[in-house]
Amino acid sequence: MTNQPDQRAPVGATTYPCGGCGARLEFAPGETALRCPYCGFRQEIAAPARQIREIAYSDLGTLPRKPVGSIGAYVFVCQRCAARTETNETASVCQFCAAPLVIDPAASGQIVPEGVLPFGLDRGAVRTAVRGWTSSRWFAPKALKKVTETESMKSTYLPHWTYDARTESDYTGQRGEHYWVTETYTDGDGNRQTRQVQRTRWYSAHGQVTRAFDDVLVPGSTVLPGKQLDDLAPWPLPQAVAYQPEFLAGHFALRYDVEPEAGFTEARDRMAPVITEDCRRDIGGDVQQVTSVDTRHHDVTFKLMLLPVWIATYIYAGRSWQILVNGRTGEVHGERPWSKAKIALAVLAALIVLAVIVYVVAAHGSSGQHARRTAVPTPNRR
Repeated sequence: MTNQPDQRAPVGATTYPCGGCGARLEFAPGETALRCPYCGFRQEIAAPARQIREIAYSDLGTLPRKPVGSIGAYVFVCQRCAARTETNETASVCQFCAAPLVIDPAASGQIVPEGVLPFGLDRGAVRTAVRGWTSSRWFAPKALKKVTETESMKSTYLPHWTYDARTESDYTGQRGEHYWVTETYTDGDGNRQTRQVQRTRWYSAHGQVTRAFDDVLVPGSTVLPGKQLDDLAPWPLPQAVAYQPEFLAGHFALRYDVEPEAGFTEARDRMAPVITEDCRRDIGGDVQQVTSVDTRHHDVTFKLMLLPVWIATYIYAGRSWQILVNGRTGEVHGERPWSKAKIALAVLAALIVLAVIVYVVAAHGSSGQHARRTAVPTPNRR
């Protein structure tokens, strides 16, 4: 690892003045251009001169970077108004003139992103997606639909690690094969009956399975809940492009706080259930038990990707609630309030339905017993 300058000192940042009115340019979601929010001036983003590359995991130690915990806040100096902005983000906006600020990745003290998946949904499309999400929450208060009209929204690129690996796994376990036997029993009336019962014969099993993993995603930031980020998948990674700072202009970007080594540990954990299922299929039979799996990872590569997420925050009942929206697909996940009145009505309705079912069953049973008690054999008449 190489030494980096004190990150509290000003770092190189790029701003994007408008060529039409001199204001500012921002990346326009869904396009391949920067656009001025005032005069509409449009500037096409040049096609990248390189391709997204996979980095050999064995080369990780040779990359210039500082430990995550040793990197302080960045200090941006706005080229438009000369104001200083202190932040932990690698892309932000000037707090005084709102000019886009994008860090020079070589000055960040971190591994440089290989690729970026540009925002595909603008603010209007995200509001539509959020309204659809809230309207489908059955047990949410009715007022929630009105609150979402005034929520704050922040377009943020979140760092993710991706890992590729070729795996070989030796396993041991058991294969179960079902068979049927005839069993004799006594029913409730004291009569002897027979029935077919399923049994299982178990056989020892062992073998080896192989699999090639491609782009196993691991969130590189702990700022947002990992479960919610995972729920935003799948991500159309084939649509990603080589990193260019222009795609970050006018948006925010978090730096990673999960080291790639820790990310690979998580990636292995995510690969493990897939490998176990491969072992089960290899064992065959009707049911399987996997006792042990010994996996070796070969040809491991990784890269840092920036993925687009709209973070919507709204206030309801005096509390702040957060919603995450996949900035490419519109998938929505997040927090929501629950309506106690709606839940109580649903429970009451369920109890009424259950009571009706019990009543009908009981009435049917009693009528049947009454019919059996009142039935009188008809005498034979000659």
